[in-house]
Amino acid sequence: MKKLIILFVVIGLSIPAFAQDPIELSEITIFARNYKYLDKIDSQKAAIPVKLLQRSVATYDVRKSDFYDDDYEYYTVSFFIPKGKIVAVYDKDSNIINTIEKYKNIRLPIAVASAVAARFPKWRISKDVYLLNYRDDRDAKKVYKLTLENGNERLKVKTDAEGNFL
Repeated sequence: MKKLIILFVVIGLSIPAFAQDPIELSEITIFARNYKYLDKIDSQKAAIPVKLLQRSVATYDVRKSDFYDDDYEYYTVSFFIPKGKIVAVYDKDSNIINTIEKYKNIRLPIAVASAVAARFPKWRISKDVYLLNYRDDRDAKKVYKLTLENGNERLKVKTDAEGNFL
């Protein structure tokens, strides 16, 4: 019993030695110069991997890259993650002109999933591809290409982001 009490006292005295010193965090501000891109694509409703990739595209600065040169008007930059990719065109001030985005097997929006379930009740979604095209002067075009299966049967359908079949 005496050894057990001594052990607890030693452990109690050694725990503060392993504590970390407090770190002061300076105020961090992320400035997204491409707010129009984020507004038009409505990234709040997107799946998490899609959101993260789109935010990295929005905050990318072409002027800090190795290939930047004042002589060129436009720059094409590709971004990749395991579930998708974005090819973005920037002007020389790092503003996004247009993007082409493709994602495979991501979480579908509720509107799309419920529309498919209502129209094809005995079918299951086996594959999905999310395509998004953004241009600075137009609205973003979002299309979901879905492969549905029911036993040995397969069916391919397209919907927009609101679940309307195309």
